[in-house]
Amino acid sequence: MKGAKLQRRRIMALFVVVLSVLAVWSSQLSQPKLAPVPADLQQQYFGNSTALDELNKLEVKGRAPKTGYTRKQFGNGWGKIDGCSVREVILARDLSDEKVGEGCKVLSGVLQDPYTGQTIHFQRGEKTSSKVQIDHVVALSDAWQKGAQNLSAVDREKLANDPLNLLASEGQANQNKGDSDASAWLPPNKDFRCQYVTRQIAVKKKYHLWVTDAEKQASVHVLEKCKG
Repeated sequence: MKGAKLQRRRIMALFVVVLSVLAVWSSQLSQPKLAPVPADLQQQYFGNSTALDELNKLEVKGRAPKTGYTRKQFGNGWGKIDGCSVREVILARDLSDEKVGEGCKVLSGVLQDPYTGQTIHFQRGEKTSSKVQIDHVVALSDAWQKGAQNLSAVDREKLANDPLNLLASEGQANQNKGDSDASAWLPPNKDFRCQYVTRQIAVKKKYHLWVTDAEKQASVHVLEKCKG
């Protein structure tokens, strides 16, 4: 009798293990793959390395206090590239069918928004310009709390105006992101998440910034689902 009970317990234990394995396997199969980072961008950011390799090289620490942070710690507004406002340079880079007027001002164009996947027709104007905003991929407040306060004022200004750290995006998506890192906000457009996280890692590598543990884990979760 005792032998029969023991045998039943062993069978039940094995059954539970099998169910657990099947659940994990099913979960992995159901996880959608994300669009990969184009090879040319991967090469541009990291050479022969990978985003995951470079992420693992970043220091992992907690956030430093936000004390002392202001936008002016990163320069007084937009800088200039070849005499043009950085904002206009990024608009001209990221919009298609753009029309540019005097003073390098982008008057109109079409944005295939990377964050939402929407097509946005940009028209410069008091009530319309805000529909397309320039996002700091690594938010300046986030950068400040993860090492930028240790940079020189010159390097902080470079960070704020570096095209690597700038993307034209749908205004509301930019507002929703705020100063979040990857653990708190990712683009609603899932096919851009690999590029987004990879770009954040590239910026943090370039400017010697660190990541929090939660941010690193969120980034790993994205990168592990990238196709290719």
